[in-house]
Amino acid sequence: MGSQSLSREWLDFAHMDLSSAEFLLGMHPLPVEIICYHCEQAAEKFLKAVLIYYGVEAPKTHDLVLLCKLCVQLDQSWEQMIDACVELSPYGVQVRYPSDMELNESDVSSALRACRKIGEFVQQQLDFGQSNAPEEFSGPNLSM
Repeated sequence: MGSQSLSREWLDFAHMDLSSAEFLLGMHPLPVEIICYHCEQAAEKFLKAVLIYYGVEAPKTHDLVLLCKLCVQLDQSWEQMIDACVELSPYGVQVRYPSDMELNESDVSSALRACRKIGEFVQQQLDFGQSNAPEEFSGPNLSM
């Protein structure tokens, strides 16, 4: 599989994580930790898609800042995404398990904003000759 095809697959998975986070906004009570986790996961996949697009093997890490710094080595404009990565990084590990980290709705808003910022920047940076956003994800077809 070519680097563009594989990169596209990573982008599709990133968009599914982001779509999942957005879908969960309709739940009551709001699953704050899960939404923030999906935002971190989407950002991680967006960054790995960039690395793969440029032929760089994406390291097996959840460290968004490290991934972003690898993107900076490819293109200095990625420097502007480091703050968004710093903001999202704690959600990759600390919210997966019960912890002392207390989150609220403002954390959800910040996580979604940071994730969307990274996703939009990826769409501006990568050229697949078409829109980088997949068609709207509607979930699996569970009918039999």
